[in-house]
This record gives sequence, C-alpha cells and structure tokens, in this order.
Amino acid sequence: MGTSEREHQRYAHEAAITVHVLGKKLEGRTSNVSRGGLCADLELAVKLGTEVEVELQLVFEHDEKSDALIMPARVVWCTTVDEGFQIGMCFKPLTAEKTRMMALFLRYLDDGGKPVKQPKGERSIDDQFG
Repeated sequence: MGTSEREHQRYAHEAAITVHVLGKKLEGRTSNVSRGGLCADLELAVKLGTEVEVELQLVFEHDEKSDALIMPARVVWCTTVDEGFQIGMCFKPLTAEKTRMMALFLRYLDDGGKPVKQPKGERSIDDQFG
C-alpha cells in the first residue's frame, strides 16, 4: 500500500513514548505517528491484540519534553529489529477532547516542529497573562 493510499498521513518523527501494558511501563521512541496509530521501537515484545495505554511526548532541544498525550491503543504487529522490537499500534476510538489534542500534536509535526497557534478562544491562562 503506497503512502497516498493510507487513511491518515504519517509523520516520520521521533517522539518519546511510555507504553503501559499489563502493569509494566515500557519506554521507547516512535519511528512515525499518524492520526490512526504509531510505530515504535521498544526493548520488549508486546503480544498482538494487547490493549495498551500510550503516553506520547514531543522531544525538544536539550531533551526537554512536552506534556504527555495519553492515548488508548491496541498492538497490531510486532517484529524483531536489531536488539529490540518494532511495534505497530492503532489508536482506539477517541473522545472529542483526545481527537482535538491529537490534531494539535500532529499539527506541530506538520509545521516542522514549530509551535502551533491555538485557535482563538482556546488560549491558556499563560497565553493570556504570560
């Protein structure tokens, strides 16, 4: 399947992730992210079909990270790569708020890592008084 045939645009971006699965926290990095899911490099394998919770964080200069975007997901594939595993996850149906937050996350990636302007009326207290 070619890139143009995909339902959601992929962004080749290395975001920090923490995968919560069966009482464990697995940390890794994404290879790519889309509205529909992500591909990540982890140290341990995760069984296909496993329901997980994924914390996504943008990584800035000096290894500073954004607040975590927490997404429900399901493992759809897992393969051995070098000394670890590459894992594909699809996001489960999202609430309106999670959909909005994911859109902001992806807009940041689409803008090449430039800060995203929030729509009028959705400014934070820091934006208003900072």
